[in-house]
Amino acid sequence: MDEHIHTHIGPDGREYTHTHSHTQTKAVLNRLSRAIGHLESVKKMVESGRDCSEVLIQLAAVRSALNNTAKVILKDHIEHCLADAVEHGDTASIEQLNRAIEQFMT
Repeated sequence: MDEHIHTHIGPDGREYTHTHSHTQTKAVLNRLSRAIGHLESVKKMVESGRDCSEVLIQLAAVRSALNNTAKVILKDHIEHCLADAVEHGDTASIEQLNRAIEQFMT
């Protein structure tokens, strides 16, 4: 479990600093390592001239793995970081998450 120092700006403009833990860091790193390995194998498929349909299927699997990793990150963020932001009235953190989700979804 990784602890991070995090700062929130409350509605009164005051800064609130605390630590919170990301419980899924190891799981996220493992998922990313697997996705990287999978993507490397897709690269080798392209280099060896494998059928385009096979490559596309494997790319879809990599994309799915990355999307599932993003879900784990988002859930962990909501449970640990966003809960603290809401508790301290930090609307900037909520807006930042909304922007990140918007970018991720496009």
